[in-house]
This record gives sequence, C-alpha cells and structure tokens, in this order.
Amino acid sequence: MGAAKLDRRVQFRRATFADNGFNSSRDWNAADPAADNLGSRIWAQKTDLSDGERWRAGEVAAHVTTRFVVRYSSFTVSITPADRIVCEGDVYEITGIKEGEGRRQWLEITCARMV
Repeated sequence: MGAAKLDRRVQFRRATFADNGFNSSRDWNAADPAADNLGSRIWAQKTDLSDGERWRAGEVAAHVTTRFVVRYSSFTVSITPADRIVCEGDVYEITGIKEGEGRRQWLEITCARMV
C-alpha cells in the first residue's frame, strides 16, 4: 500500500467516562462534538466493505461497514474500539483494529455507521 491512497482526512473522537458510583458510562458531547476531538486530523484510506438493512423493534435501520487504513504511529496505536472516527461529516463507530500489511506500517480500522 502506498501513501498516495491516503486520500481522506479523518478526525478521531474520544468520549469522557462518567462514574456515578454504580456504573461508568461513555459520555459524548452532543452540544459541542468538537470538544471530543482526539489529536489532529490525519490522512486515511476509506473503503466501504458492505451495507444492509435490518428490522428491529418495528424500524428499518440501514448500516454501512467501512475500513479505514492509517499510518502506524504512537498516536494511532492509542486508538481503541471505544473511540469514533469522523470522515467527511459522517460519524463511524470503531468495531475492530488490526495491524495491516507490513510490520508496523499500517493500521486497519473497521467501523460501522448507521445511515
């Protein structure tokens, strides 16, 4: 994979964790989503893998599975499935992260987005 394929700018977001004494939960800042931004935007390759629709509780929900490839770095290694990716205004939930082809050169991040 060459750097020329990294043609999208993505922003990672990290939620804050709130603990009320009984349990902890991830809180996303709905009023100011940029407040959850983690680091600066980086270059990535975006590939849509699949799409589909599901019936759940009487509603139809469409979803898209997407893979982002980013350069391996100390910053990108800190990304976890608890984080999110924003690409071109769309928010993606991270479902998996693995090392791509070439040792410590690329990370493949699989995500899901509700349409």
